[in-house]
Amino acid sequence: MDRLQEFFAANTFLVLVFAGLTVALVVNEIRLRFRPFKAVSPAQLTRLINDEDALVIDLRGNAEYERGHIIGARHVLPSELSPEHRVLAKLGKDKPVVLVCAGGLVSSGVATKLAKAGFTRVAVLDGGIGAWQGASLPLAKGKA
Repeated sequence: MDRLQEFFAANTFLVLVFAGLTVALVVNEIRLRFRPFKAVSPAQLTRLINDEDALVIDLRGNAEYERGHIIGARHVLPSELSPEHRVLAKLGKDKPVVLVCAGGLVSSGVATKLAKAGFTRVAVLDGGIGAWQGASLPLAKGKA
Protein backbone atom coordinates (compact mmCIF):
# COMPACT_ATOMS: atom_id res chain seq x y z
CA MET A 1 0.00 0.00 0.00
CA ASP A 2 2.89 2.32 0.73
CA ARG A 3 4.23 1.79 -2.76
CA LEU A 4 0.86 2.74 -4.26
CA GLN A 5 0.78 5.96 -2.27
CA GLU A 6 4.34 6.62 -3.31
CA PHE A 7 3.40 6.09 -6.97
CA PHE A 8 0.44 8.48 -6.67
CA ALA A 9 2.62 11.12 -5.01
CA ALA A 10 5.32 10.81 -7.69
CA ASN A 11 2.84 10.78 -10.61
CA THR A 12 0.03 13.07 -9.46
CA PHE A 13 -0.49 14.59 -12.91
CA LEU A 14 -0.77 11.18 -14.62
CA VAL A 15 -3.18 9.92 -11.97
CA LEU A 16 -5.38 13.00 -12.38
CA VAL A 17 -5.37 12.63 -16.19
CA PHE A 18 -6.30 8.95 -15.87
CA ALA A 19 -9.12 9.76 -13.44
CA GLY A 20 -10.41 12.56 -15.73
CA LEU A 21 -10.41 10.28 -18.77
CA THR A 22 -12.21 7.56 -16.85
CA VAL A 23 -14.92 9.98 -15.75
CA ALA A 24 -15.26 11.33 -19.31
CA LEU A 25 -15.69 7.81 -20.71
CA VAL A 26 -18.33 6.91 -18.14
CA VAL A 27 -20.27 10.15 -18.76
CA ASN A 28 -20.11 9.59 -22.53
CA GLU A 29 -21.42 6.02 -22.21
CA ILE A 30 -24.29 7.21 -20.02
CA ARG A 31 -25.15 9.92 -22.58
CA LEU A 32 -25.14 7.36 -25.40
CA ARG A 33 -27.44 5.02 -23.51
CA PHE A 34 -30.03 7.68 -22.70
CA ARG A 35 -30.11 9.65 -25.95
CA PRO A 36 -33.60 9.96 -27.47
CA PHE A 37 -32.72 8.21 -30.74
CA LYS A 38 -30.85 5.12 -31.79
CA ALA A 39 -27.99 4.49 -34.15
CA VAL A 40 -28.53 1.90 -36.88
CA SER A 41 -26.04 0.01 -39.00
CA PRO A 42 -26.28 -0.07 -42.80
CA ALA A 43 -27.85 -3.55 -42.58
CA GLN A 44 -30.45 -2.35 -40.06
CA LEU A 45 -31.22 0.66 -42.24
CA THR A 46 -31.77 -1.63 -45.23
CA ARG A 47 -34.25 -3.66 -43.18
CA LEU A 48 -36.06 -0.51 -42.03
CA ILE A 49 -36.37 0.71 -45.62
CA ASN A 50 -37.57 -2.65 -46.96
CA ASP A 51 -39.81 -3.78 -44.10
CA GLU A 52 -41.16 -0.55 -42.64
CA ASP A 53 -40.82 1.97 -45.48
CA ALA A 54 -38.57 4.20 -43.38
CA LEU A 55 -38.06 7.78 -44.51
CA VAL A 56 -34.36 8.43 -45.10
CA ILE A 57 -33.29 12.08 -44.95
CA ASP A 58 -29.84 13.03 -46.22
CA LEU A 59 -28.53 16.10 -44.40
CA ARG A 60 -25.35 16.62 -46.41
CA GLY A 61 -24.72 19.56 -48.72
CA ASN A 62 -26.03 19.66 -52.28
CA ALA A 63 -22.74 18.67 -53.92
CA GLU A 64 -22.22 15.65 -51.63
CA TYR A 65 -25.81 14.54 -52.12
CA GLU A 66 -25.51 14.72 -55.90
CA ARG A 67 -22.25 12.72 -55.87
CA GLY A 68 -24.05 9.83 -54.23
CA HIS A 69 -26.94 9.20 -51.83
CA ILE A 70 -28.97 6.29 -50.55
CA ILE A 71 -31.64 5.33 -53.06
CA GLY A 72 -34.93 6.98 -52.12
CA ALA A 73 -33.35 9.38 -49.61
CA ARG A 74 -34.83 12.86 -49.41
CA HIS A 75 -32.37 15.76 -49.38
CA VAL A 76 -32.95 18.40 -46.73
CA LEU A 77 -30.30 20.69 -45.28
CA PRO A 78 -30.05 20.62 -41.47
CA SER A 79 -30.86 24.32 -41.24
CA GLU A 80 -34.13 23.74 -43.15
CA LEU A 81 -35.28 20.64 -41.29
CA SER A 82 -37.75 21.27 -38.52
CA PRO A 83 -40.57 19.09 -37.15
CA GLU A 84 -42.98 21.13 -39.30
CA HIS A 85 -40.99 20.65 -42.54
CA ARG A 86 -43.14 19.52 -45.49
CA VAL A 87 -41.26 16.20 -45.74
CA LEU A 88 -42.08 15.38 -42.12
CA ALA A 89 -45.55 16.95 -42.03
CA LYS A 90 -46.96 14.11 -44.16
CA LEU A 91 -45.69 11.45 -41.74
CA GLY A 92 -47.10 10.17 -38.55
CA LYS A 93 -44.81 10.76 -35.60
CA ASP A 94 -44.35 7.01 -35.12
CA LYS A 95 -43.07 6.23 -38.63
CA PRO A 96 -39.33 5.45 -38.78
CA VAL A 97 -37.17 8.42 -39.78
CA VAL A 98 -33.47 7.82 -40.39
CA LEU A 99 -31.09 10.74 -40.72
CA VAL A 100 -27.88 10.45 -42.73
CA CYS A 101 -24.91 12.80 -42.85
CA ALA A 102 -21.23 12.42 -43.65
CA GLY A 103 -20.12 10.93 -40.35
CA GLY A 104 -23.00 10.95 -37.86
CA LEU A 105 -22.35 14.18 -35.96
CA VAL A 106 -24.79 16.48 -37.76
CA SER A 107 -27.54 13.89 -37.83
CA SER A 108 -27.28 13.33 -34.06
CA GLY A 109 -28.17 16.95 -33.32
CA VAL A 110 -31.10 16.95 -35.74
CA ALA A 111 -32.30 13.59 -34.38
CA THR A 112 -32.39 15.00 -30.87
CA LYS A 113 -34.48 17.93 -32.10
CA LEU A 114 -36.97 15.62 -33.85
CA ALA A 115 -37.23 13.31 -30.83
CA LYS A 116 -37.99 16.30 -28.58
CA ALA A 117 -40.73 17.29 -31.06
CA GLY A 118 -42.47 13.95 -30.52
CA PHE A 119 -41.10 11.70 -33.26
CA THR A 120 -40.83 8.32 -31.55
CA ARG A 121 -38.80 6.32 -34.09
CA VAL A 122 -35.87 8.54 -34.97
CA ALA A 123 -32.52 6.97 -35.86
CA VAL A 124 -29.19 7.99 -37.37
CA LEU A 125 -27.01 5.95 -39.68
CA ASP A 126 -24.05 5.03 -37.49
CA GLY A 127 -20.93 6.16 -39.31
CA GLY A 128 -22.89 8.17 -41.87
CA ILE A 129 -22.69 7.70 -45.61
CA GLY A 130 -19.13 6.42 -45.20
CA ALA A 131 -20.44 3.37 -43.34
CA TRP A 132 -22.98 2.79 -46.12
CA GLN A 133 -20.21 2.89 -48.73
CA GLY A 134 -17.99 0.73 -46.52
CA ALA A 135 -20.71 -1.93 -46.56
CA SER A 136 -20.61 -1.84 -50.40
CA LEU A 137 -24.24 -0.77 -50.64
CA PRO A 138 -25.47 1.11 -53.72
CA LEU A 139 -25.71 4.87 -54.09
CA ALA A 140 -27.82 6.87 -56.51
CA LYS A 141 -26.22 9.84 -58.21
CA GLY A 142 -27.74 13.15 -59.27
CA LYS A 143 -30.45 15.37 -57.90
CA ALA A 144 -33.49 14.17 -56.04
